[in-house]
Amino acid sequence: MGSPAFGLPTLRAILNAGHDVTLVVSQPDRPAGRSRRLRPPPVAAVARELGLPLHQPERLRGEAALEPLLRAAPEAIVVAAFGQLLPRAVLDLAPLGCLNVHPSLLPRWRGASPVQAALLHGDPETGVTIIRLTEQLDAGPILAQVRTPIGPDQDAPRLEARLAEIGARLGRPTVHEAATVPPTGAHP
Repeated sequence: MGSPAFGLPTLRAILNAGHDVTLVVSQPDRPAGRSRRLRPPPVAAVARELGLPLHQPERLRGEAALEPLLRAAPEAIVVAAFGQLLPRAVLDLAPLGCLNVHPSLLPRWRGASPVQAALLHGDPETGVTIIRLTEQLDAGPILAQVRTPIGPDQDAPRLEARLAEIGARLGRPTVHEAATVPPTGAHP
């Protein structure tokens, strides 16, 4: 599950590791540019290019939005900047849980703009945190975390791209480890 370019390194890492991607979930195509033509989010565009099954619900609520996820029957769900809170029905869907690649040192800077918040507040470092998702925003148990300095000339797009690559590298062993240790209460 992902939408902006931040999710692309994670998607590629999952594919390169040989995992079976049964479904890519991304935000719907949106009007963009002067022409206001519909453009897919970067993750959706790459999923189409690679011929991966793609689902782009406006919201993950209701039977019609959830049915493709149920059909995909994922063992685990990996989220990298999807852009929606996941409802309990999705969180409970995968036996191995939902893992989130988050571009900050949680619990600092939860939410949609953690990279910008770190820069705005002059943080000397930031990082990537992999958490197991819960219903609360960016509040699940931390599975892995990597720190990286913020350079004096660092801007948000370059820092976010660097964090996306770090997240993909960190996510690969974390996804493998999570696959061997299901979340508390999960059914094998």
